[in-house]
Amino acid sequence: MTVHLDRQSTGGATSSGTRATAPEPHAGAPARPSPQRLWRGRPEDPRWARPAFLALLLATAVLYLYNLSASGYANSFYSAAVQAGSQSWKAFFFGSLDAANAITVDKPPAALWPMALSVRLFGLGSWAILVPEVLMGVGTVAVVYAAVRRRFGPAAGLIAGAVLALTPVAALMFRFNNPDAMLALLMAVACYLVLRALEDGRTKWLLWAGAAIGFAFLAKTLQAFLILPPLALVYGVCAPVSVKKRIGQLAAGLAAIVVSGGWWVAIVELWPASSRPYVGGSQNNSFLELTFGYNGLGRLNGDETGSVGGGGGGGGGNGGGNWGETGWDRLFGSSIGGQISWLIPAALILLVAGLVATRKAKRTSVTRASFLVWGGALLTTLLVFSYMQGIFHEYYTVALAPYIAPLVGMGATVLWGRRDKAWAALTLAAATTATAAWGYVLLNRSSDYLPWLKWLVLIGGLTAALGLIFAGRLGRRLALGAAGLGLVAALAGPAAYTLTTVNEGHTGSIVTAGPAVAGGRGGPGGGGGPGGGGFPGGGFPGGGQNQQNGNGNAQGQGQQGNGFPGGGFPGGGQNQQGQGQQGQNRPNGDGGRMYGMGGGGGAGGLLNGASVSSEAKKLLAADADRYTWAAAAIGAQNAASYQLSTGDPVMAIGGFNGSDPSPTLAQFKQYVAEGKIHYFIASGGMGGGMRGNGDGTASQITSWVEANFKKVTAGSATFYDLTRKTSS
Repeated sequence: MTVHLDRQSTGGATSSGTRATAPEPHAGAPARPSPQRLWRGRPEDPRWARPAFLALLLATAVLYLYNLSASGYANSFYSAAVQAGSQSWKAFFFGSLDAANAITVDKPPAALWPMALSVRLFGLGSWAILVPEVLMGVGTVAVVYAAVRRRFGPAAGLIAGAVLALTPVAALMFRFNNPDAMLALLMAVACYLVLRALEDGRTKWLLWAGAAIGFAFLAKTLQAFLILPPLALVYGVCAPVSVKKRIGQLAAGLAAIVVSGGWWVAIVELWPASSRPYVGGSQNNSFLELTFGYNGLGRLNGDETGSVGGGGGGGGGNGGGNWGETGWDRLFGSSIGGQISWLIPAALILLVAGLVATRKAKRTSVTRASFLVWGGALLTTLLVFSYMQGIFHEYYTVALAPYIAPLVGMGATVLWGRRDKAWAALTLAAATTATAAWGYVLLNRSSDYLPWLKWLVLIGGLTAALGLIFAGRLGRRLALGAAGLGLVAALAGPAAYTLTTVNEGHTGSIVTAGPAVAGGRGGPGGGGGPGGGGFPGGGFPGGGQNQQNGNGNAQGQGQQGNGFPGGGFPGGGQNQQGQGQQGQNRPNGDGGRMYGMGGGGGAGGLLNGASVSSEAKKLLAADADRYTWAAAAIGAQNAASYQLSTGDPVMAIGGFNGSDPSPTLAQFKQYVAEGKIHYFIASGGMGGGMRGNGDGTASQITSWVEANFKKVTAGSATFYDLTRKTSS
């Protein structure tokens, strides 16, 4: 196999003498390819290329669809907003948590839109919510394959696609309803489009790339901009047009970002606040404040007003506040390493090797630019994740997967094409050795998890590395055997974690892929059960341990700590205990786990929803159509569970954390006086939700309700009937 190191946009010969793949269809190509061409692919591709690509997509789809309904509504916080958007176009546009538009989620709504449209078409259910996420995963694999295949051939594209599909955190998040799936897809699309622009210098590709990044901003705000510096720098240096034109094109791309992402922001900011929902996650009902505060700079410096355990910055570990230690090795730690880091060492080695191999190429070499684009995106995101002091969850690392995979596919193919040179063979062997050794370390963190696999990975990888050292001298068949063995050893660990991930249901706000690991969440000293999660260190900041018992029910004991203000849980005492049962509010009564805090007793908590009994559902359903909100609850997860169970709007007081000043006590009193809210769902301390802390609005509302309205019990849950005042 030979790999060219440079190819101009007009095609032509490669440095190795082989014919290059033309980047554009030949003149006179049919506007609509025939079925035969769709199956065969481009004329210059080998016959196996297109069938193998289609098989990769099919296998990815089957893998991600398997056991999909086990996750039920997954993150009920976003599922409630999806349900609301399927009932109200206003809620759809703003991303409201309920169809009556009390408050929005703490992100822009773009990631909710495909799911809400699906629910409008097919009805509320696990598959209707999660299948759009699966399709985004398949689409991301296709984009990465297409980007790599254009310059490095179909074999490199297939390797990249397989690496991405088998990344554990990718298998987790492309089957989950958080915004990260859409973000990963659009970031991959943006990189692909920039590479297309680097081929021929046409402005349209930069405009489309800007549109992709702008729309990604509407999925997860400023995280979409992390890769802007390397993309702009690479295009500014390597584009095959004049300096003046490059500057103008980059300005046009920036304008595309502003337009594609700013139109929604402008409408929200200009819309009268009295007639739109409150912007969840903000303290001043401003999306711009949310963007640059809680979801922006606060994530970097830890000063996240309104966040649980946030607002102080610093203060823990190596500067990581309440969200774990920061530093260059953060992504290799116990709770994060198995999610994403399997091939990071190889990707970095192959990135350097690719740049060395292309060091003598022209300034406009798109081959070298490909390494710079994907490598720049990886390094920028990796550095930010490693040192950010604010809220950080393991599943955020899915953003790295679309950058790691191309580097592995491209770098391995470039070195394979130069395997007759000693430095290339040794580098390829070094990457294989590093992957095998690191895979052994990761697998060894789960001592009871397939104990034979770590030895297979280590011995197989080292054997392959030895063969690759002499790949240039071995016959083609033996050399291919060594390369195949190295690829199998490299993917065996993440593939096993991925299969474990798809075989389990994942619910709640914090989820992780793979089995329990020592020192991580779900393992010794960790929390949340296998694959589960709580806060860094396994539980809540300053909390105790959570273990999963043999019946599949999560139990947890929290102790006094310093993670929350006051050293304990919001509204709780020094020692709290809660038990989470299998989710009863999920479609078809699916089992699975509740992470961190469960919903025993009918009330939920900060990270998970409540278990809604049939008695509670019947109570809320009675005369629900007479009220704007069937009930109100502290915290979005509590409200979401009752809303998903009943289908009626439930107001989330205080938003996700219960700390947003919405509604105020005066506003809530007015809603009650106007007969808009039927019930108030009691929180009952931690393990049963949140009262809010201090003198916040959630605490004020709770105190006022408890003092003025009658209790009603349904099952094990307590409600206050806001239409019946106490005699006092």
